[in-house]
Amino acid sequence: MEAQSVYIHIPFCQQICHYCDFTKFFYDEKLATEYIEALKNEIHSKVPGTENHVNTIFIGGGTPTALNLEQLRSLLQLIDVKFDVAHCSEFTIEANPGDFDEEKIKLLKAYGVNRISLGVQVFDDAILEEIGRLHKVKDVYRTIDLLQKNDFKNISIDLIYALPHQTAEHFRRSLNEAVSFNLPHYSTYALQIEPKTVFYQRYHKGKLHRPPQEEEVEMYEILQDTMRAKGLRQYEISNFARPGKESRHNMVYWKNQHYYGFGAGAHGYLPGKRTGNIRPLPAYIKKAKDDGNPVLNTEEIGLKEMIEEEMFLGLRKMDGVNVKHFTDKYGFSFEKLYEDEISYLVKKGWLKENGNNIQLTNQGILFGNEVFEQFLLEEDDLMLVR
Repeated sequence: MEAQSVYIHIPFCQQICHYCDFTKFFYDEKLATEYIEALKNEIHSKVPGTENHVNTIFIGGGTPTALNLEQLRSLLQLIDVKFDVAHCSEFTIEANPGDFDEEKIKLLKAYGVNRISLGVQVFDDAILEEIGRLHKVKDVYRTIDLLQKNDFKNISIDLIYALPHQTAEHFRRSLNEAVSFNLPHYSTYALQIEPKTVFYQRYHKGKLHRPPQEEEVEMYEILQDTMRAKGLRQYEISNFARPGKESRHNMVYWKNQHYYGFGAGAHGYLPGKRTGNIRPLPAYIKKAKDDGNPVLNTEEIGLKEMIEEEMFLGLRKMDGVNVKHFTDKYGFSFEKLYEDEISYLVKKGWLKENGNNIQLTNQGILFGNEVFEQFLLEEDDLMLVR
């Protein structure tokens, strides 16, 4: 096995959200069945044998729970054959509130899924409609109740802030409602305006009302204060958890570790390369069925790129980048490579040194892109330290 984690993309949705730029298509039963067959061929082609050991599995989308019961069963059976699910530490599926009935939940439980990531986004029916969501707030309550009754304890809620017409006080109320469930994990992201989305078109026509930047900053501060008061530790810029309930799969990304990416538009990271699959559904299905290799592009990852990504991703974690681990991994001194950059960023108040770790400060989180730019390298930089 070249990687110890697996991401599987299910691109189908009952409705397309106005902000989403992931690979997604309206659910069609026949097409979804063809897609699962193509996905099987891709996974069989790239992963030999059966019951391969992996640490984490993540089924994302799209909306994986948009699949009907038999399609979902077929997907879970495939995963059960190819990977040693019984010894997988975390098996997550993304879902929308209202997508579950008891039969689907029992199916997930039977095949070893042990974590649910719910795309709630906001506790306000009017804003949910404005951003293109199908569910209502009442569906969140029903879904969480149904999951907990079926012994799903590891549930995460996704929220978005800085939404159109949203104020800081509105976000506070939405957040308070979210944390009232006392769940072990919450992910909360600022709205990003991505190309090829409804919101992108509205934004460039001047028809998308966004909160001013200072109010977005206030919302982030409310987020940090509320989570801290509830005993939820911020372990990454946008993620909060009770001890031991951090997303193990997402930590693979932030630790710059290797993972497989299967499905239309999925990305993988294997030793020395990043891969990106074909996005258009008919093209993905045809190529995956033909030869099991629907890769659109492969990017070679050299030492320079590995180190840059180690810094960009590692600094997203509140624990930051461990200097000793960096030196052990790459074989040369972290301080020698980045001495001037660290000194500059510490003086700016954007970075702090905490024992063996280099970490973003609260101020540094707000200027993350400017911080990350400091860790871009020239080839000559590596020549000096090797």
